[in-house]
Amino acid sequence: MVYVMLIAGIGMLLFCGDLLVRGAVALAVKLDIPALVIGLTIVAFGTSAPELVVSLRAALSGSPGIAIGNVVGSNIANVFLVLGLPALICATNCDQPFIRRNMFYVLGASLLFISLCFYDPLTFWHGVVLFALMIAFLIESGRRAAKRSDPAAAIGSEAIELIDGVQGLPVQNFGIIGCVVAGLIGLPLGAQMTVTSASTIAENFGVSEATIGLTIVALGTSLPELATTMSAALRKQAGLALGNVLGSNLFNILAIAGLTAMVTPVPVPDIIKQVDIWVMLAAALAITPFILRRGYITRAPGIAFVAIYIAYIFFAFTPRAEELASLYR
Repeated sequence: MVYVMLIAGIGMLLFCGDLLVRGAVALAVKLDIPALVIGLTIVAFGTSAPELVVSLRAALSGSPGIAIGNVVGSNIANVFLVLGLPALICATNCDQPFIRRNMFYVLGASLLFISLCFYDPLTFWHGVVLFALMIAFLIESGRRAAKRSDPAAAIGSEAIELIDGVQGLPVQNFGIIGCVVAGLIGLPLGAQMTVTSASTIAENFGVSEATIGLTIVALGTSLPELATTMSAALRKQAGLALGNVLGSNLFNILAIAGLTAMVTPVPVPDIIKQVDIWVMLAAALAITPFILRRGYITRAPGIAFVAIYIAYIFFAFTPRAEELASLYR
């Protein structure tokens, strides 16, 4: 039953998160808010709503392993799985607008986050620093895109399609309000179901909550990114995947971890400090050579990425991971 509850919770998160984004975007369009502003605010934050509510609920419920694990694990999954699997179908072009700049932002944010993790726990002021950098990034992205008259370069083609109504925005006021209300109600409920069931599964398996957060919960909240990149690969447009992954990883660190720490202090489990944040950094570094050379992530690197992710999941569930953490307590 607990596994059904976990699947239902993650499903509710994804479904209600999508409803909230669609309703909020439709409302903004009705108010004649520019597409660039919508993309940089409503779409950007709304699509990260599932990760945010899970991390907030976990932190407030006394499950910091799930809160931090969700952020770190999602970033690991985004690189090794979300970029790895599409590369098996179609080579991913690493020569997108602003891609180098975003890569350095992700590396810088990763290093800052790692540094803050050793000032355990993450506190309000740590969160302020992280979230302020997120706002600065969005402002700078908006200015660059405005100069180029190219909103898609800053907010992504998927966001432009959503704002333009290609993917079916509600039109009537009743539908818009219904989507927003359903999203606002469903997201906390889905988060509660996900966190509660994840904690129970951790107890049943005899593993830490951090392990479940890093793997099952993180993978579940990364499913929209995976679905988007796989769809793009099938359309032979896998180059869109890299920008989406970098943007998602930056949001996970700066916005989600930042907002969560601003709401409540978040202790960082030892195993995450000793292993997983370094795997997260290695994941960011793994795609750096492809971006610097403006090359392609082809099938061979894709296979390597997926193999690394499978090995990481296997290691996370072995007793050796818990033993390693105990050495540093």
